[in-house]
Amino acid sequence: MSAAGAAGDATDVTAPDSEEADGQHSDDDDVIGPPVPPTLAGSVGDEDGGASDVSEDEEDNDPRGWIPHAQELALEHGARPVTALAADPAGSRLVSGGLDYVLKYWDFNGMDVGRRCFREMRPFESHPINDVQYSSTGDRVLAVSGSSRAKVLDRDGLEVAETPRGDMYLVDMQRTKGHVAAISGAAWHPKLKDEFLTCASDGTCRIWHVEDAAKQQRHVVKPRQAGGLKTHPSACSYSRDGTLVAAACTDGSLQMWDHRKSYVNTCMLVRDAHQKGTETSSMVFSYDNLSVATRGGDETLKLWDVRQLRKPVHTTAGLFNKFAMTDCLFSPNDQLVVTGTSLDRGETVGQLHFFSRLTFEKVAQLPVAEGHVIRIVWHPRINQLMLGCGSGVCKVLFDPDKSHRGAILAAGKKKSKSKQMEVVMNTQVITPHALPMFREPRPRSTHKQIEKARQDPQKSRRPDLPQGKSGTGGRVATGGSTLSSYIMRTLGVEAKKREEGDPREALLKHAKEAAENPYWVTPAYAKTQPKQIFQQPENQDEPDPKKRKT
Repeated sequence: MSAAGAAGDATDVTAPDSEEADGQHSDDDDVIGPPVPPTLAGSVGDEDGGASDVSEDEEDNDPRGWIPHAQELALEHGARPVTALAADPAGSRLVSGGLDYVLKYWDFNGMDVGRRCFREMRPFESHPINDVQYSSTGDRVLAVSGSSRAKVLDRDGLEVAETPRGDMYLVDMQRTKGHVAAISGAAWHPKLKDEFLTCASDGTCRIWHVEDAAKQQRHVVKPRQAGGLKTHPSACSYSRDGTLVAAACTDGSLQMWDHRKSYVNTCMLVRDAHQKGTETSSMVFSYDNLSVATRGGDETLKLWDVRQLRKPVHTTAGLFNKFAMTDCLFSPNDQLVVTGTSLDRGETVGQLHFFSRLTFEKVAQLPVAEGHVIRIVWHPRINQLMLGCGSGVCKVLFDPDKSHRGAILAAGKKKSKSKQMEVVMNTQVITPHALPMFREPRPRSTHKQIEKARQDPQKSRRPDLPQGKSGTGGRVATGGSTLSSYIMRTLGVEAKKREEGDPREALLKHAKEAAENPYWVTPAYAKTQPKQIFQQPENQDEPDPKKRKT
């Protein structure tokens, strides 16, 4: 029994070892080549997996890595500040406008090393351009200026529609067909491609449609102060889903209306959003449609929660603002709030400030331009920052590793080389002492040829000039070449022929035929008409009794 048990125990112990050995042999069969040394196995695993994961996590968690600022591309707009800037949804075109009244279209795909715009115009004559916006489809551009008219242009700059000007003598702005004061801001509806919004200094926000924008607006929104008096909206915007119409007014209030209802009463209202009497230059909704960022003329940047709009979630001050168009926006990942500052006394470089949306701590501050930073566009599709500066330059910041297309296409182009053309020239050897049969003819001067041609009567004869009505150069005109002139000429000849001869004979030559075949007048007066008696011709030889004798 003991021997059997010992044998059984032995078999039980050795069975797993045999299975493990078979497994090891099967694993070894799958591995091709010699095994990796144990000293290098750990280091290779760390380099491939651990280190890369840590570096990627650090890059993802570092907000400064989200900012594309490795390189920049400068576009010369003009000598005046750039106060309007917009990019199409595809990121291939850019529209800029400034205080020099000029609107320029830029195309990154067709741009060469010269970096020139493909279209330049003055749509509002002598009015500075305050804002431009691309529609959600990218086929239209909305431009507003210091005038009371807004224009809708196509992708190539051709005018599609123009809003009318209202009657400035009417007290009720509800009854006017359009704005009566300078338009300060504009926005396209994010869902409806034909609807856009404008706000002006006449105390109204107006909603338009492209098809009937030339006649009048669809709706008129009138912001009110606390006492019921009108206030001027300085910035307007739609929410991301298009259900809210928002306006920031000069009395410091922030007012919102429901787009699906009448615009009589506000659905959200904050009276003391910014300092009273200052112009809120920008108001933008976040991509998740839960927050609103406002850039005030009181040198503050505030973040609001749409669900609780009573007080700001975060506020930062000390951001000098000199223009009524200074932008603020959210980053494409909705984690940063960006704005620019104007130059204060003693400053020479404009700054771009980045704040965390959660804590509102300053993440980065970039010196980007030698002038004010006014307009900012962070394109979510191509991941590039486009800036409109006070020095008249549009700058595009990008990172070749994180950005796509856009300015990278223009920056990567090189200057085209001039083509070398090979031309074979026949060299002429002048040999004045050579024989006439071997001597090459020398080219004569054109002056001698002209003088010789003038002496030739055939070559120097000038062609005859066309004749006028009465003739030209001693030649008498035979008549015109038109049908009317021919008819008049022939009628004149016939009339002249009829006038020649005795008129009495011309009438009596038809008397015999009329008496034999009466057809018109004679049958009607046959019974009542007396006998016709014609005067006989007088004898020329007999003297006239009426003449007195001398």
